Amino acid sequence: MAIITDNQRIQDLLNRGCEEIIDRGDLEKKLKSGKKLRIKLGIDPTSPNLHIGRAIPLLKLRDFQELGHQIVFIIGDFTGIVGDTSDKDSERPMLDEKVVKENMKSYKEQAGKILDLKKCEICHNSEWLDKLRYREIGKQANVFSVNEFIARDNIRKRLDAGKRVSLREVFYPLMQGYDSVAIEADVEIGGTDQKFNLLAGRELQRFSGQEPQNIITNPLIEGLDGRKMSSSWGNTINLMDSAREMYGKIMSLKDEFIIRYFVLTTRVDFKLIKQYEAELASGVNPRDIKMKLASEMVRFYHGDKAAQAEVDYFVGTFSKKEMPTEMKSIKPSSYDIITFLLEAKAVSSKTDARRIIQQKGVKVNQVAIEDVNLELKKGDVVQKGKIFFARVA
Repeated sequence: MAIITDNQRIQDLLNRGCEEIIDRGDLEKKLKSGKKLRIKLGIDPTSPNLHIGRAIPLLKLRDFQELGHQIVFIIGDFTGIVGDTSDKDSERPMLDEKVVKENMKSYKEQAGKILDLKKCEICHNSEWLDKLRYREIGKQANVFSVNEFIARDNIRKRLDAGKRVSLREVFYPLMQGYDSVAIEADVEIGGTDQKFNLLAGRELQRFSGQEPQNIITNPLIEGLDGRKMSSSWGNTINLMDSAREMYGKIMSLKDEFIIRYFVLTTRVDFKLIKQYEAELASGVNPRDIKMKLASEMVRFYHGDKAAQAEVDYFVGTFSKKEMPTEMKSIKPSSYDIITFLLEAKAVSSKTDARRIIQQKGVKVNQVAIEDVNLELKKGDVVQKGKIFFARVA
């Protein structure tokens, strides 16, 4: 495929979903030159699901791919075991190798919902990190100072609070940085929380005699509860969610995030997004614009037919206040409401279930409940939020 050097396409690529670009002038020059660039993204399999937050850099990879550049998708099976604490306020525990292998089983399939895998290089960083010796690691570590590491905001806060920072955490940026050396990256993409690690790649490339990669950082997206989207918090919209789950979750999104989601997690034309923004400002019901967002997301991941089916379902069930005609039946090991919600996978924990019940987010037979000890009966219909319905078997 020939490299596309159209200036408008390049500007769109550099402006949408980009928080910071290092070095923008250099990258823009290379994109206009017609040179085929190697674009890198690494994701650690710390969870079995890729969520919409991960779709932001994956969509950016797709943008590069559509211009003809070479995508290198790295599954961090080695770095996933060690653990990155860039976005954490406490030490991330090391993961068992078996857990990491289990988590990454469907990563290619999930990434393939966005990328053309036939045109991707897909690597596992254990291929090169497993082979490094102490001598090589020592030379790489000499490129950086401890002061540089502890100057990072989250590390400094932990140290000031007297929290432990393991020596293992110091080595993580070296590992991610060496990934760039191993695959000779021209550009690396990552979240704003990854900036230190991305810069480490530039330094290690210089040390190794390579031209330092350009960097694109993408914004972090808010999850369904308004906090940063995170698998550990259970506030995610996952790429592997069913059409119904995906549509329903988006309809439960806070109104203030509608336009942000359009910009970062879709490729809807900016002119249309501006129109939606103006409609919201003029007093249009946010639900109507949110339905367009939900429909577009389901269309992208599940197809046109599924998107229309979910629009029809939502209108019939929620706009008209009807109960779903179809719902799953679940026979719990115990008939208390907490156990039912947990075993139905409607909540992430008992604590989560209690919180939602106390906030009147659970209905039984269309009546909101507040009793966390409620005993259910066979035939009861349990609803959580706007998307979960199940009958007690």
